[in-house]
Amino acid sequence: MKNEKDNLDELFNRFENQWDIQELKPDHQMDFLQKLEKEEPKKKYWFVTAIAASIVLMIGISLFYKNEKPQEFKFASKETKRTDSIFNILIDNELVKLKEKSSPENEQIINDALNQMKTFDADYQKIINELQKNGENKQIIYAMINNLQTRISFLQTVLKRIEDNEKLKNTSNEKTL
Repeated sequence: MKNEKDNLDELFNRFENQWDIQELKPDHQMDFLQKLEKEEPKKKYWFVTAIAASIVLMIGISLFYKNEKPQEFKFASKETKRTDSIFNILIDNELVKLKEKSSPENEQIINDALNQMKTFDADYQKIINELQKNGENKQIIYAMINNLQTRISFLQTVLKRIEDNEKLKNTSNEKTL
């Protein structure tokens, strides 16, 4: 043990004049304690993260439910499901055509047509509810098909009227030149 102490003393003696000795300010201890006591405010990133996560969740849910068909025919036969599917594809195609014709001149016609489609949709939902409540019978199936045919016919009539208006506009413009 004595040997170790001698080695340490010898080491310290060798570097005796090379030590970096600096006097600390008299209030150094107070400064140090104040820095320890001073807590930096915690940044609340969790709040921003929670809001972002909520927004992402709402968008995800809305996309999921938007893609699902509102009325499911779990209770209907394959023929009824197929009929509904075919007619709804035709109706969707006609609605796409109608929306493609959108212009300031056609805006009122298209808005009126879409409002009428909402009425047809409400009637159709009543028919579906009746179908679900009472089961399939000829009258309900006929009413369902009639509603779907009426919607397609209505949309075709509106499209024809828009096309006639466009032709009339183009014809009157040609004559005035």
